[in-house]
Amino acid sequence: MPTAVPSNTFRTAAPTAPRKVAVVGVALSDCGRVDEATPQALHAQAARRALADSGLGRDVIDGIASAGLGTLAPVEVAEYLGLKPRWVDSTSVGGATWEVMAAHAADAIAAGRANAVLLVYGSTARADIKARRRTSNLSFGARGPLQFEVPYGHSLIAKYAMAARRHMHEYGTTLEQLASVAVQARANAATNPDAMFRDPITVDEVLGGPMIADPFTKLHCCIRSDGGCAVLLAAEEYVQDCAAAPVWVLGAGEHVSHTTMSEWDDFTVSPAAVSGRLAFERAGVRPADVDIAEIYDAFTYMTLVTLEDLGFCAKGEGGSFVEKGRLLRDGELPTNTDGGGLSAQHPGMRGLFLLVEAVRQLRGTAGDGQVRRHDGTLPELAVASGTGGWFCSSGTVVLGRG
Repeated sequence: MPTAVPSNTFRTAAPTAPRKVAVVGVALSDCGRVDEATPQALHAQAARRALADSGLGRDVIDGIASAGLGTLAPVEVAEYLGLKPRWVDSTSVGGATWEVMAAHAADAIAAGRANAVLLVYGSTARADIKARRRTSNLSFGARGPLQFEVPYGHSLIAKYAMAARRHMHEYGTTLEQLASVAVQARANAATNPDAMFRDPITVDEVLGGPMIADPFTKLHCCIRSDGGCAVLLAAEEYVQDCAAAPVWVLGAGEHVSHTTMSEWDDFTVSPAAVSGRLAFERAGVRPADVDIAEIYDAFTYMTLVTLEDLGFCAKGEGGSFVEKGRLLRDGELPTNTDGGGLSAQHPGMRGLFLLVEAVRQLRGTAGDGQVRRHDGTLPELAVASGTGGWFCSSGTVVLGRG
């Protein structure tokens, strides 16, 4: 075990060899319906809880990564939290932001440019809409390249819907198979006290709901919630001072694909096909070795196609793969074990929640929602894969207990 470094000690020189990097603290803020909170308050609440979870002092934090709040996101968040970091990241690539930021932070820590980096997010997406008493606007920009799609009414959900229809056309994927993704996510949410929706649903209920964008009915789509979370990454020297067992960052990958639909080569292939391959290669593991998958699921099709692109099944076989309860907590590949964005929480950018849930599962601290392997042991490997925009970006992180 490496010699512990006091929490108020900062390295100024690069290490002679890359340092190992662990997730040492994770936490959620209050989530779901949090009408009285501000985004800043949710950032602070999640950060305090993650730091308490780690057992380290706040003076160990010398890096911060944040996006989605204010004009100068990491600067404003750092000031609000009373931090003056010497390493920052404000990468913003949609829902994949947090896996990409985790990769950047891990690289910085390994190289000695930071010792402990806090990734933190908070949003009152639901409360903001309620306060304004209007519906959500899910269209994007009428400037730049996107201006050529705006006249056709291409909202975010319409782009995902078109991609899902293409997969159905190419591979015979059925509405029932897509609906089963939502049903299994809801089943996984049943034992999660932080989940916004926990009552069971059926395939027929998913199919019979109000149409939002063909083929997606309401329950094919993520919920809209308030909430935040935080993840603290630290160098291996700090691990023995931590309150919980470390979860190690084994490998990560990132990739961007397109922003205009006309530049997307294949609607049935997401950028996770590249980010996943890179992450697994760098971790030295295979998809078959993974015990748990936490996948961004703003829509049911996202889960299905990302499973294919990460290599858990062959291209075109995602529909049959998600059937028969494979994604359930006691299934062959427990996926979105907290209920995901379809049932647990989705406050705008959910990628950081994937990392929190993966860490809790690997630690064995997921309570009634804990996954165990068929021999009764805790899971050893987890993958968290975030998707941004409309399959525009992807970040994938492989985490392990050993």
